[in-house]
Amino acid sequence: MCLAVPGKILNLADRDGTLMSLVDFGGIQKEVCLQYIPDAAVGDYVVVHVGFAIQRLDEESAKRTLAEFEHLGVLDEEFGDGFEIAARQAGLTSPERTATTEVTP
Repeated sequence: MCLAVPGKILNLADRDGTLMSLVDFGGIQKEVCLQYIPDAAVGDYVVVHVGFAIQRLDEESAKRTLAEFEHLGVLDEEFGDGFEIAARQAGLTSPERTATTEVTP
């Protein structure tokens, strides 16, 4: 599933000519592109879809939506480790990550 999730802008940064931000989604922080909302400011709430802020949202609506997503477990589903979530849903223990080994001919 891929939802649009509300989050709060924590900072603004120019990265190679692209407006970026660290956005807080109820305790989970991710980098987000703000190019579609170039006048966004620190403290604004935005709706983020696949790493792009696509619209502003008022604080009350954002917090209400985040609380509902948290209640439904959607935030973990959207931002959690996909392998771990799939293993849990299948009733298995989380797969261990192994380092990539170099194969010599």
